[in-house]
Amino acid sequence: MVRGRRSRRGSGIRTATPASAAAATAFGCLLLLLAACGPSTDAGATRHTPAQVAKAPAHLPVPHGKGSKTQDDFNGDGHRDLVLNDLVKDQSHSDDAGIGIVYGTGTAHGLAPGARQLLSPAKQAAPTKGQLPAVFDAEASCDLDKDGFTDLVVSTDPPYDGQGQPPVPLQILFGSPAGLTGRAVKLTIPAQARFGNDWPDQPVCGDFDGNGANDLVVHASNGELSYLRGPFSRKGTPRAAGKPLVSPGNVPTEPAVDVNRDGYDDLLVRTAADGTAPSAVVLGGPAGPTRTGTTLPTGIDVAFGRFGKGKALDAAIGSMGGTSLRYDLPGTARGSVSTPGSVLDAGDFDGDGLSELVSSGTELRVLRGRTTGLSAKGMVTVKPPARGTTRVLSVGDFTGDGRADLVVRTYRGETRDTVALYPGAAKGLVAQKPTVTFSSAEFLAR
Repeated sequence: MVRGRRSRRGSGIRTATPASAAAATAFGCLLLLLAACGPSTDAGATRHTPAQVAKAPAHLPVPHGKGSKTQDDFNGDGHRDLVLNDLVKDQSHSDDAGIGIVYGTGTAHGLAPGARQLLSPAKQAAPTKGQLPAVFDAEASCDLDKDGFTDLVVSTDPPYDGQGQPPVPLQILFGSPAGLTGRAVKLTIPAQARFGNDWPDQPVCGDFDGNGANDLVVHASNGELSYLRGPFSRKGTPRAAGKPLVSPGNVPTEPAVDVNRDGYDDLLVRTAADGTAPSAVVLGGPAGPTRTGTTLPTGIDVAFGRFGKGKALDAAIGSMGGTSLRYDLPGTARGSVSTPGSVLDAGDFDGDGLSELVSSGTELRVLRGRTTGLSAKGMVTVKPPARGTTRVLSVGDFTGDGRADLVVRTYRGETRDTVALYPGAAKGLVAQKPTVTFSSAEFLAR
């Protein structure tokens, strides 16, 4: 599964490597703590308020890994980790709390709320002219320096007087056996790769030139993109960067995916970051993402997956009127499916090699992939973990069983939320009750 969105989401099913003995012991202790995070009789999830932060699971050490190829594996232990932006706020503070990382277990629970890490600009951001940024938001993740540990690209707000080209607001936090530790470094975009006076943002990771190292594509200005070739140095400098690439849109949208299965990652580019907008697939190659492939119908969101029996990936385009389908890119449109949501994700929840489509909005539903393509027949409705506005955080294999899992978050105001993981299932697509629930308020616990 791969999908196109402004938020950081995606999938990745890889072979896990054994965790250290200390990690195994820590996670054994964790199982005794999960009862405090498990589902309750209240809409399938424990309710949390800022006053309940003290009851959060005790902090566990971050398991130390040796490096892996698993996506979003910041500590390299072979288990997928979860990134959380927009943590709920303590009622006594209005500032952004930072970025939360919950480390994976590779067990049936998938995540260990106790093994959590708070990344804040005060402790992790690189200063500019002696000034630390106030904004610190996760944007993209991949192994940029090719050391086996996933790195995190964050956006900041460096000081700027409004004259000429603004500074690069992106910084890199490098993964390590202990996870995301140490100060970030500023991403270097060479002068020849920049164009115009827009903020260079919207980073997307992908191996666009097929050399086995992750590259970055960043918005430049006026339909041009900065293309930075990896691997990157620990100082944030790309291996190479040429002139900006002409693009069919201004907004590169992660995650990248090899749509036509030719060995090069391809890039989804939208004409606008939010709302209804046209989009196109830009094909990768030895020179990077330089060739416009398929132009997609106007929509709010795009998800890629193997929804049918074809070799190439398919596209689903979400809109207020339902979901338009385009099979075997760059094929023709194949009709539409009436769904209640316009925000899309995709993943192989039942492990049959075909992708399911997750449609969210007022409701959260999963449409089964079949050899004949997507169908609303057999659609599964997922009950939110609590009352409130529910959004999909991530689709990927957190439990290590080869099937995608669904992680959602329900907001109940700025100080209350519930995060829940629903494992994928051979029958029924996803479990009806989450195996783990917790609140991002737990990152405020000391």
